[in-house]
Amino acid sequence: MPPPLRRLLPVLLLASLSASLAAAPAARAQNAKAEAPIPAATVALMQARGTDPASPVLFRAYKKESEIEVWKRGPGGRFVHIKTFPICRWSGQLGPKRQTGDRQTPEGFYSVPKRQMNPNSRYYLSFDVGYPNAYDRAHGGTGSAVMVHGVCSSMGCFAMTDRSVGEIYAIARDALKGGQAAFQFQAYPFRMSAENMARHRADPNYAFWQQLKEGADRFEATGEELQVGVEAGRYVFAPSRDPAKEAAVATRRAAEAARIAALVHDGAPAVRTTYSDGGQHAFWASLISRGTPVGEISRPEALAYAGQEVVVIPGFRRPAPLPEAVWAAWIAPGAPMGDVRARGHVVAYARMPDRFASPDRYADALPRLVAASLSGTIPPGAETGGGPAPGILAALEDR
Repeated sequence: MPPPLRRLLPVLLLASLSASLAAAPAARAQNAKAEAPIPAATVALMQARGTDPASPVLFRAYKKESEIEVWKRGPGGRFVHIKTFPICRWSGQLGPKRQTGDRQTPEGFYSVPKRQMNPNSRYYLSFDVGYPNAYDRAHGGTGSAVMVHGVCSSMGCFAMTDRSVGEIYAIARDALKGGQAAFQFQAYPFRMSAENMARHRADPNYAFWQQLKEGADRFEATGEELQVGVEAGRYVFAPSRDPAKEAAVATRRAAEAARIAALVHDGAPAVRTTYSDGGQHAFWASLISRGTPVGEISRPEALAYAGQEVVVIPGFRRPAPLPEAVWAAWIAPGAPMGDVRARGHVVAYARMPDRFASPDRYADALPRLVAASLSGTIPPGAETGGGPAPGILAALEDR
């Protein structure tokens, strides 16, 4: 080694050691928050539901309600709800993310392996939900680094504040340490109830949301992690290995479809919910309004215009059917209303028919045709060999 370099070597070593010592506290702090234990109260909730920190986990996010639910696999392999975290900020509108820079928080079914956990996030702690997935790519979706993270600032992410994301991160971390290869992240526009589906039936995203509801119904019926695929640009779900659970899925799907149809028939309004730029859970809005600091908040002015509903199809109240006991009392023999309304009235099918007149009305003619057909007094048709005479049918059709 040349003498000048030999003289500089101690200086370089000292500088390197100083830099390492200076970085050590920051590294220890970063490791401390990434390795912080799950709060004892949350562990107690898990134990009460028959599960533990090492058991598999999945998360369910709802944009309109601004909530993320934690579900853990419990007794018998069924996932059970543990707790719900309020979302401090999400951005965009209801509907899926389409492209880089659209500020949309995604919707769909995502998988998060260990490599997507980020203990060194500039937003305290975070994990990448895995957008774009196979469905997103099939529809030309672009973008990356869509996270669940700390702080209260979103550009397409689920922003939770530092304390909340610290607990969420710890729950996910311990499940992965317990042997789960990847945990599922289900993201929905709103809770996929029949009421919400009927209410948003006129939205352009409704066909997509029907796919999400199929997955949501399946999870509710089986309690199993969804086995999700994409075929012909649509989400598809593998059936449960348990025939009883698969039967429960079919029952729930039929019941929910009937419930949606009944709500529409009974006059439920259809709306579109619009946002200036995403929303926030009322819990955080209340704290912020009282002056509680939550750190950076993205576009706070937009929150005043979050969740504005535009009625697309007005609702109406369908009149309830008159109970049989009421109208029977009205027209009963001797009842005052019956005497007024029915005096001298003879129903069409009880009148003496005019043998020389053509049928005037369907209501008059049909009972006579039925009675004649049953008695066998109508001659068979010339072409068909059975049924009413052509002349009678022609007379009815002309009316």
